[in-house]
Amino acid sequence: MLAWLVNECGIEPHVPVFDKSKRTDGSFSRDDFTYDHKGDVYVCPAGKLLTCTGTVVNDNQLMYRASKFDCDACSLKQRCCPKEPARKVPRSIHEGARDMARDIAKTDAYRTSRRERKKVEMLFAHLKRILRLDRLRLRGPCGAGDEFLLAATAQNLRRLAKLIPAPLPMMTT
Repeated sequence: MLAWLVNECGIEPHVPVFDKSKRTDGSFSRDDFTYDHKGDVYVCPAGKLLTCTGTVVNDNQLMYRASKFDCDACSLKQRCCPKEPARKVPRSIHEGARDMARDIAKTDAYRTSRRERKKVEMLFAHLKRILRLDRLRLRGPCGAGDEFLLAATAQNLRRLAKLIPAPLPMMTT
């Protein structure tokens, strides 16, 4: 979906990218390897190359592999691939779009858009939870539009009522 937004629609994705490539066993994660866009290779922390055959595996992923000969002679093998003969690094075929989203996430515009989006998302959450618009009861697009318009009107009236100050109580003597 992210690749479709970036490549086909030309939209800057202001969404978080979930990355599950971190390792908890103390060995190197994918972030420790540098990707070279020109050569389409990863470079390991020891400076060796991990190449790809171009075959797509495991649901739209390319597998970059190091040479067993390079890994056997490497002094960082215990931190890199202690249980395998050579290191493998998976890379999604849509990783370019994911990289773009990660780069956008470091900007001030991203923080601003997330803050503005939060305001809108809270209104939708209020519609669903408080005004019970969890499912539409009227049929068809016109019915759905009418029902949503009524719910949004009720929401706006509730917000407007909070802006009007309450009348002061009358003092009787």
